[in-house]
Amino acid sequence: MTAVATQTIHLDGTAPTFAAAAAGDTYEVGSAHKLIVRNGAGSSMTVTVSVPGVQAGGADNDPIVYTVPATTGEKWIPLNAYLADPSDGRAHVVYSSVTTVTRASVKG
Repeated sequence: MTAVATQTIHLDGTAPTFAAAAAGDTYEVGSAHKLIVRNGAGSSMTVTVSVPGVQAGGADNDPIVYTVPATTGEKWIPLNAYLADPSDGRAHVVYSSVTTVTRASVKG
């Protein structure tokens, strides 16, 4: 897993820098944190965010799955505090494909 650095968006309208997605990434979490995913591939792809913990019956919580459209698709995904994995305090994210997929972690 790659620990992706969070970029702060300032009042002057700072543009985030995007980098290639890795097979698995981790992100800081918080009320102002977002993951922006851009898909340049010819088909849609999915982003899966783990939700730590278990349900009352003992089953693991279901992950949250987002679909990012093909070609110029973009998704803004909230990285709220409840997504923090107890092992490292970060959200754990995997992608169905990383070919031509870029991402940026932002807060602000």
